[in-house]
Amino acid sequence: MKISYGRGGFVALAVAASLAVAGCGADAEPKKANKPTVSSQQPQQSTPAQTEEANQGPSETLLVAKGPKGLEISISSAERDAGGFVTIKGRLSNESSSANAIPASVSGDETEVVKHGTSLGGATLVDSVGKKRYYVLRDTDGRPLTTTGLDSLGPGKSTAVFMQFPAPPATTTEVSFQLPTFEPATLKLS
Repeated sequence: MKISYGRGGFVALAVAASLAVAGCGADAEPKKANKPTVSSQQPQQSTPAQTEEANQGPSETLLVAKGPKGLEISISSAERDAGGFVTIKGRLSNESSSANAIPASVSGDETEVVKHGTSLGGATLVDSVGKKRYYVLRDTDGRPLTTTGLDSLGPGKSTAVFMQFPAPPATTTEVSFQLPTFEPATLKLS
């Protein structure tokens, strides 16, 4: 091989060297340790409820309120955020042996909320010490900032729910959670 030091010589030398290196051992079998592991199994799809439960980890129940015909709502978190809101998360479940329709009254009776379908828009937090009632927040179109599209629950089934309220003063650590047709229950705020 003749090496030329002209203008393109170094480029030709570099190309030739890289081809020589790439060609070495091309027919050799690569070591298995360097091979990426490929799984023949398809990844399992999880339902939104499974994903949410997996992300939440173990959770404690802050309250359980019983409703009509075996319906129950259990609250697992009630957290204040820096924006001045309280977000409540939990599960609405059907503890009976037959399918149950979610009562329309849980949406409340405000026209702007009701027109967006069945939701938990009728929920309130009552601060008996401060003598104030806090309603589920609404967006500018009147949609409640809560789970919407609730229809019915089959026997033994449940669905994840959330509600967002204005936060009571920081000195208020306990409120009464009220949802139409459900019994009121005491809720501790974090």
